[in-house]
Amino acid sequence: MLKKKFPHTYVIVFFVILLAAITTWIVPAGEFNRQTIETNGNKHTVIQTDSYHQVDQQPQTWEIFSAFYKGFVRSPSIIVFILILGGAFWILNESKAIDAGVSSFLIKSQKLERYWLFKKLGVNNIIISLVMLMFSFFGAVFGMSEETIAFVIIFVPLSVSMGYDSIVGVCMCFIGAGIGFAGCLLNPFTLGIAQEIAGLPMFSGIEYRLVIWLVINFVGIGFVLRYAAKIKKNPAKSLVYHEDEYWRLHHSQANVEICQPSLNKTWIAYAVVLIATVIYAFLLPINSFKVGQSIFRLPMLPILSGMFIFFGFITARKSIQYFVLNLLLFTIAYLMVGVMGFQWELKEIAALFFTMALIAGIAMGKGPNDITKLFVAGAKDIMSAALVVGLAGGIIVILEDGKVIDTILHGISQSMQGLGNIATLSLMYVFQSGLNMIITSGTAKAALIMPILRDISEMIGLSKQATVTAFHIGDGFTNLITPTSGVLIGVLEIARIPFSKWFKWAWPLIIILTIVGFLLLIPTVTMNLNGF
Repeated sequence: MLKKKFPHTYVIVFFVILLAAITTWIVPAGEFNRQTIETNGNKHTVIQTDSYHQVDQQPQTWEIFSAFYKGFVRSPSIIVFILILGGAFWILNESKAIDAGVSSFLIKSQKLERYWLFKKLGVNNIIISLVMLMFSFFGAVFGMSEETIAFVIIFVPLSVSMGYDSIVGVCMCFIGAGIGFAGCLLNPFTLGIAQEIAGLPMFSGIEYRLVIWLVINFVGIGFVLRYAAKIKKNPAKSLVYHEDEYWRLHHSQANVEICQPSLNKTWIAYAVVLIATVIYAFLLPINSFKVGQSIFRLPMLPILSGMFIFFGFITARKSIQYFVLNLLLFTIAYLMVGVMGFQWELKEIAALFFTMALIAGIAMGKGPNDITKLFVAGAKDIMSAALVVGLAGGIIVILEDGKVIDTILHGISQSMQGLGNIATLSLMYVFQSGLNMIITSGTAKAALIMPILRDISEMIGLSKQATVTAFHIGDGFTNLITPTSGVLIGVLEIARIPFSKWFKWAWPLIIILTIVGFLLLIPTVTMNLNGF
């Protein structure tokens, strides 16, 4: 009996491109006029709601073969970020630092089993829950999304080493952040823009959004824990059991018991980082962090500099592996400070990981040629992830060039006319969830469709806060399964999970979360909630 063969991710995405091209032959071409507005000091292009007009049909034919190229042009930041990340972590993995860290973490965490509470709840359950909550918080507060790509390389090996699979590892960071993105407590890139366009006080209605965030976290984390328990009991039941052989082999080959002793160049690397952190701590002694409408001023760079001076010295004395692992942990700490305090984007994060890789190479005693060869090998190993992100971007290119996106927006807005509040809110939610298949950027969707949803709300007397809530809940879930999402495709390729297998695993979770999200919308219309 022949084994059922799942289609390759590239095949699936290319067929979606073909489907998009067929759509441009069927759906009439049309456009809205657009204008530029400023929100929170940033400029965004929004549509003029009454300006829809039909234009000449632009059916896509041979363009399906140029979609790959245009997809690369459309998504250069994610593609370059993935390549740099692959090269950087290949250098890091040369030291086996991550494997040593995972092994040490698991040994110490299992010692907690001797305490009744930890044994009752399960140490691994606590670890998965806390990690997912942490990423959910990041997603809810500053819209963490692309940044999760960098954490896949850490949590997938950890998950496999814990006796689970790569799907659980992806859930710990990517699904966690996605759930938080939907809960959207203080995310300025979606909630902030949506509320400003709707004419609402910034981050108002947070009390009920906190309830939403807690409920969907309970449901999402519960689903993942239930799956993780099944895989722990029988790892062969995993859809990606054979794909995870790469991670099992990678971990088993690492001699994590024997640490490489420090070299003179390890101390040189330590001194270089020490000097750099001290200089920046001196130049920027106080750092501003914006959380919602509140601004906190903290000496985070001096604190991190002081911590690196101490822990860098301790780990450099111990071994190369522990020093490189310490370097990775501080890289993640600076990433968080950079994103929350300095509004870093992928360019700055890529530069941070690239610098980490160079310092790690120096610490291991590698020369310039060796570091270069390792970096190129890592970029080559992860090239498939970069290629598929470009291919996925081609789907959006076809729909944009075929001028059917605005027609779809207009058609759905017309279908909402004359309905009651709950029915209209439900359609808005379904509309937003489906729109993720076409436009994956939350910021872009907020700028494009909130003017339409705002006007519909005003016409029927629906609370604008309820409309914004339907927008941000609908913006979160289907992004976790759509093949047009460059972030999802990049995450899966790095984790070596075929999209077809991810879809098979994820669709029940997305259905459950979508239903829960709909139920959470009903009180925004039927109850007297603060801010609504």
